[in-house]
Amino acid sequence: MNSIKWVWQYIRPYLFGWSWASIMVVAVALLNIVTPYVGGLIVDNVIYNGESDLLLPLLGLMLLGTFVRTILRYTYQIKFERIGQNALYQIREDLYTKLQELDFTFFNTTRVGDIMARMTGDTDAIRHAIAWLYFNVLDNIVLFVSALIVLSTIEWRLTLALLIVTPFIALFTILLSIKANGAFYEIRESFAKLNSMVEENIGGNKVVKAFANEAYEEQKFDVRNEGFKKANMDSVNISKTYLPVLETLAGFMAVISVGLGGFFVLNGMMSVGNLVAFNGLIWMLNTPMRNVGGYMNDMQRFITATYKIREMLNTKPLIPVNQKKSIQEMRGEVEFQNVSFAFADEPEHFVLSHISFRAEPGETIGILGETGSGKSTLVNMISRFFDPTEGRVLIDGEDARRWNVLDLRKQIAIVMQDVFLFSDTIKGNISYGKPSAEFEDIEQVARVADASQFIEKMPERYETYLGERGSGLSGGQRQRLSLARGLIKHPKILILDDTTSAVDMETEVKIQKGMKDVSRDTTTFIIANRISSVKNADQILIMSKGEIIERGQHEELLARKGSYYDIYQEQLGQSEVEEEEDEDGSSTD
Repeated sequence: MNSIKWVWQYIRPYLFGWSWASIMVVAVALLNIVTPYVGGLIVDNVIYNGESDLLLPLLGLMLLGTFVRTILRYTYQIKFERIGQNALYQIREDLYTKLQELDFTFFNTTRVGDIMARMTGDTDAIRHAIAWLYFNVLDNIVLFVSALIVLSTIEWRLTLALLIVTPFIALFTILLSIKANGAFYEIRESFAKLNSMVEENIGGNKVVKAFANEAYEEQKFDVRNEGFKKANMDSVNISKTYLPVLETLAGFMAVISVGLGGFFVLNGMMSVGNLVAFNGLIWMLNTPMRNVGGYMNDMQRFITATYKIREMLNTKPLIPVNQKKSIQEMRGEVEFQNVSFAFADEPEHFVLSHISFRAEPGETIGILGETGSGKSTLVNMISRFFDPTEGRVLIDGEDARRWNVLDLRKQIAIVMQDVFLFSDTIKGNISYGKPSAEFEDIEQVARVADASQFIEKMPERYETYLGERGSGLSGGQRQRLSLARGLIKHPKILILDDTTSAVDMETEVKIQKGMKDVSRDTTTFIIANRISSVKNADQILIMSKGEIIERGQHEELLARKGSYYDIYQEQLGQSEVEEEEDEDGSSTD
């Protein structure tokens, strides 16, 4: 599907208005003939032949043509702009909808700046083509063809002489198109890289300032900025090479018209009025020739933009999200059967290897392990952010791949390690998982997450508007709001990914006590670095290098004196370990 055929699907709903606007463009182009043609009649009939009674009617005809032309031009420009904006609206809607469908794999491999470039610069290039480029190209084509016909009726020999330069103009136009295509693609790529760097720098501004690396960031930006400048200058150099040639060839037409036309008048082969009309119409051949280079540049920009947008719209998620009318209820049973996983870009490197365990509805599973051991990847399989490379993940005894993704995720709540809060009120952030939640529910989960105390101290309590990403809140406060957002769903499966890492031990104990009541029937997975977070779990999994190396309950694992015992000893100290062992021993006597 070529670019024009693809964009036509967005114009088709407005076909009636598009057709009428196109007819007006043709009419305006034809009305341009009136003024110079009537001017020639005035010279021959009024000035030379003395028919003064024709002057006012001919002047009235010129004024009428000018007035109608102005009204029609204004009308069709507004119409095309409206159609362009409507098409742009729908393209952005489709792009945003596609973004919601795409999975983690796409976002892990695509720059944010590239996505933003498609949503802004590329879509605007398409709007420009619909709302401006199309009618200007049509206008220039009608101008050229109609002028050619009228000029041939005035003096065909002079018209034929003008056409000598057109093959050369066509040749240079083709060369310009070929060169410009690659240049605009490079501009587009450089712009995306520049966008990505600026977005990353803004998001990480605290890190930059903390390390006093402003100068280093400026140097990095200079490199990207220089690349973008070079790509644009390469395009300018192409235009510099070809556009002056096209302008010069177009300018030759006026020279031929005056020189050869003057010869015809002097030799009685052409009247002065016809020469005036001919020279008045020559711009209708000249202007399209001059504009063709600029239009080719705009066309290449349009083609490049549609290529990038179509590429994104045609991207197929590895895990498709399909709407479904019926909701499949979940009990919360989770089972991993010999699951192994490798990312698509590194198929030979397994992040998880032969993982097997079972969680009954309502159980709590604790997961410990060093950084990079695969803990987060493991729980991401439950929500089908990724599917196993080998083995199966079962939800309520059924392969997760057979579940409708929306059904699955609506009944699972994830409180992620990397907390993200929206630029919204505290109430809006907490109720994000359940927009219909009653205020009493919001207050309850805030109390459970131990967030109600600091919320009550905020200027407008739950209606306090948070800055971007929750700026102004501490890490612990953001984590507690994120936890409340997860609890508001009353999910069948709750995944806590290092949720309390930024809160103190006392706060963590309060949260754990509160959660016992609200998550009694919820299957809970707790990823943590602190033993205290998983100590009371029904089953604790110790992971290392993508494998489960130990499993069991707290007392069992301590008794084995393996990896769990070592972690416990490191965190709580030798004396507390011995004290707990003494307590366990005395209880068995």
